[in-house]
Amino acid sequence: MADEGTITPEIQISQLEDSLATETERLQKLFAAYEAQEKDLLDVRAENEVLEKEIIEREIEKEAQESLIAEKDFRIRDLEMKATKADKRVEHLEPELEKMEEKYSREKDRLGKIFNIATELDDDLKLAVSEMKARDDWYVSHMTLFEDLNKAIKERYEMIERAVESERKSQHMARAIEDRVEEMVTARAAEMTIEEAEESVSGAKSEEAEAPTEEEPAAEEPETESEAAPEESTTESTEPVEEPDATPAATTWADDEDPWADN
Repeated sequence: MADEGTITPEIQISQLEDSLATETERLQKLFAAYEAQEKDLLDVRAENEVLEKEIIEREIEKEAQESLIAEKDFRIRDLEMKATKADKRVEHLEPELEKMEEKYSREKDRLGKIFNIATELDDDLKLAVSEMKARDDWYVSHMTLFEDLNKAIKERYEMIERAVESERKSQHMARAIEDRVEEMVTARAAEMTIEEAEESVSGAKSEEAEAPTEEEPAAEEPETESEAAPEESTTESTEPVEEPDATPAATTWADDEDPWADN
């Protein structure tokens, strides 16, 4: 009580001021600490945002890398499959490759031979062209001589054709003359045959008048008359001439009639 009675208002005010100064200093420290904490918090938040962005970017990169890895794995598997197929194909194609190499060597040799032949043919062609050029030059220089020779050959053939034609005409005229002579000879022979038949008929009549009682000569005479009659008919069929009056020759013993009945 005695101490309380001794505290004066000045002391109390000074105490309060000291305590206020202490509290103010403490509050200032707390405020400074708060500001420092707040600043640290903002920094941490900013850092968190940066880290979150980095995390997101890394996640994106991770996903991209995973997709790339998956694509690479797929490509690697595809390449491995292709490589395996290629190995199998190589195994199957090795015999074919050996055959193709053998064919290639043969074709190479054949093409080499063909090339050599083509070279030789080209050389021969050049030689032939030069020879043809020389021949053409020679022909041009001797063209008038060939033209004269051609005219002479044409004249020779024309002369031969005219001679052959005249010979044909002469042979034709000779054949016509021979045919005409043969016709005249045939006609003359026919006339002579008719005259001989008439003479035989007249001789038969005279013999009949001289010996009418003989039978054998009478039988022989109709045979001669029958032989003369076909000759007469033959001459009549070949060429028209005047027919003689040979009535006895009209009938023969073959007709069952007496050829001498009218006489």
